[in-house]
Amino acid sequence: MTRCLSQLAAGTPGAADELLRLLYGELRRVASAAMQRERGDHTLQPTALVHEVWVRVLAEGQRSFLDRAHFLRSAALAMRRILVDHARHRHAARVEAPGQRVPLDDWIVVVEARQIDLVALDEALASLDAADPDLARLVELRFFGGLTIAETASVLGRSTASVERDWRVARALLSRCLAGESDTPDRP
Repeated sequence: MTRCLSQLAAGTPGAADELLRLLYGELRRVASAAMQRERGDHTLQPTALVHEVWVRVLAEGQRSFLDRAHFLRSAALAMRRILVDHARHRHAARVEAPGQRVPLDDWIVVVEARQIDLVALDEALASLDAADPDLARLVELRFFGGLTIAETASVLGRSTASVERDWRVARALLSRCLAGESDTPDRP
């Protein structure tokens, strides 16, 4: 992995392909976990999400990553942006077609699934980022990156106990923000 990241930074031909080969399974697992939180009729599939993440991470001009953790943080951020962009696009399409009837069965499925409004989550996460960037990174890795507490602790170089504690705090702050109880999430 370290060799591939060094070769990628140096512009070695084939380095990106080798890195993708090494990380594809993990990125696919993360994308599958992220897609399980999406609505059932989502048009984006985990494989397409992995490919879109890959293109965005490398297309943004960043080909130099400090280590595996740095790459995974970049991938989690790209996954967040892709899912939020997709949600915004879908929301815009609904707004453009007022008066469109939604069958009651479809509405019940949505309500029962208690799906998260990714646009609202993104806005709340942006507020959290302004108040506490470390908590925002943690949420990106856990929610959009699909990492476990242990994996997140490893990526952030922190103990699992501190990650668990901050995960509880971040969820509480975002929950208050999403419920409209607070515009700016502040640590208690």
